[in-house]
Formats: sequence, C-alpha cells, structure tokens
Amino acid sequence: MREPAFWYRPRSLESQALGPLGALYGAITGRRMLREGVDAGIPVICVGNYHVGGAGKTPTVLALTGLLRELGETPVVLSRGYGGSLKGPVMVDRMRHTASDIGDEPLMMARDVPVAVARDRLDGVVLAKSQGATVILMDDGFQNPRLLKDTSLIVIDSERGIGNGKVFPAGPLRAPLKAQLARTDALVLIGDGRAANDVAAELAKRNKPELRARLRPDAESVARLSGKPVFAFAGIGDPERFFRTLRACGVAVARTRPFADHHMFSNDEIAALVAGAQREQLTLVTTEKDLARLRGRDDVPDGIVPFAVQLEFDDPATLRQLISDHLYKARERRFSRR
Repeated sequence: MREPAFWYRPRSLESQALGPLGALYGAITGRRMLREGVDAGIPVICVGNYHVGGAGKTPTVLALTGLLRELGETPVVLSRGYGGSLKGPVMVDRMRHTASDIGDEPLMMARDVPVAVARDRLDGVVLAKSQGATVILMDDGFQNPRLLKDTSLIVIDSERGIGNGKVFPAGPLRAPLKAQLARTDALVLIGDGRAANDVAAELAKRNKPELRARLRPDAESVARLSGKPVFAFAGIGDPERFFRTLRACGVAVARTRPFADHHMFSNDEIAALVAGAQREQLTLVTTEKDLARLRGRDDVPDGIVPFAVQLEFDDPATLRQLISDHLYKARERRFSRR
C-alpha cells in the first residue's frame, strides 16, 4: 500500500475523521499485545517497527546476523513472507523460489543467512531449530503475541519518525505507542534526523537504550554509477529516502519513479521504465529489495543496477554488549525453570 500523506502531517481533517476507528483498532491491538507467547526454547530477537511501512528492518537483521555469528551463534531468520504465496514452513532457496513465492525481503536476506518462511511462526520455529539455529532473528512481528520475544529492537527512520503518532488508519502506528514502548528493549534510530527524539526520550525514562546507526552505500555500487545519469525507481516504504541516498553519494539522478512498498511490477511498468531510460540514455537503478522482486522474470532486461547498502552502528560495542547480555539472560531464564 502507499502511505497517505496525512500520516506524516501534524494535524489533518482526515486523521481527525479516522480517529474513532484508530482508537478501536488500537484498543484491540493493544490488548492483544498483552497475551503471553509460546516459548521457542531458544532465544528470539525480534526486529520490528512501531508503524506500518519500512524503516530499515532488513538491513538491521543482516547487521545482527553478522554480530551473532561473531558471538559464536547460529542465527536463522524467521519471516512470514509478506507478499509471497507460500504459507510454509519452508526454508528459502534462492535457486528455486521467487519473490512471488516467499516475499522480496526473505529472498534478499537468504543470500546472507538461512531464512525460514512460515505464516504460523511456531511452525517456523520448529523448522529453524531443525536447521541448527541457536538464535532466531524474527523479522517483524513485534505486535504479534504468538511467539515469546526475549529481546525486541525497534527500528525507526530518524527523518520520518512515527508520523502524526496516531493509530492506523488515522496514522501509521500499529498499536498505541504506550503499549509498544512497554515491550521495547532498545531503539535503533537510523540516520541523523530528529523526528524520533521524543520517542527516544520516553524510552530513556524506562532505561532503554538508543542505538544510532546509518545506512552506508556499498562502494562498488557507487563506483558502477559514477559519471552515469540514472533513472531511479523503488517500491519500498520510503522511496524518497532511496533517491536522497543516491544524490548524497554523488549519483546524477535525472529521473525518479516511486512505487508502493512491496510493489509487484507489471509487464507494462517494466517496459515503460526501460523505454524511459533508453529514450534519455539513462541507467536504471533500484534497491536490492526491488531487484529481488524482479528475479526470475523473462521480461526483465540486463543492465538494471542494484544499489546495495549496509547498516553501520555508531557504537557497535554497545550493541554487542546489549545482545550478549540479553542472550545470557534469556538462557538463564530457561535454565532456572528446569
């Protein structure tokens, strides 16, 4: 879906009109979050959002994958496979599956880490453990009570924050902020913006840490686009952020085309993108997530350049200590119940 513009305006008639519906939705989701989840038997680290849409969960999951491996763990990512047709449980196979099978994010992450896709997360846990997982990295699902989370890291784009702070559909929040703050263990703020500072301050009152991070463009991706005017397109939570990132890297962005998050490109749309680029002698560039949705299609031309990014934390030592402490406490809790 494409986000309504009024979600990111302080006040609007649309938000006021939808307020009662948002209050009802928030009451239901807030009460649902209080349910006790099933224990997976191994530590579960959830990487989530307070709001609908993207903010950088996937790069965060991949960054945590590297850290966990440094700590001697064997992480497996658990995903519902949003946008895919398979209910699972199934381990993602990049040679066999497409984004229409298991979703774009699982397909992209499977290049670096084993990914279990399952609509029922408990089935996904069983599958992940069969693959030798010592830790489950849960991609999204913060508001879902089905599975007990040992640690919940919430990712927010510091430039956009949480919008007007209203609950869906009056705003972008998935549940009342207070209910979500209560179950947050740490906040990951991506970028140098100030839009989420109030949220960070509320968590600081609860002695929950704020971790600053930023997306670093891959040097090879930047080099491939050096001196080339580009036609950039993206179907992610915030396409404009992608376009800004390209410009900040010195890429000559001549044209842009935003699409809704997880957009499945039609044949006509691909043909129009290619024709527009050829007409103006531009190089087509998109995100790795978008390119994952294009894999396996016969109508996708060669030459579309994926622009890769990696998440880097300002204070990796603090993140390492946080994750180590939470893993220790999670295992200590389980040992004490025996």
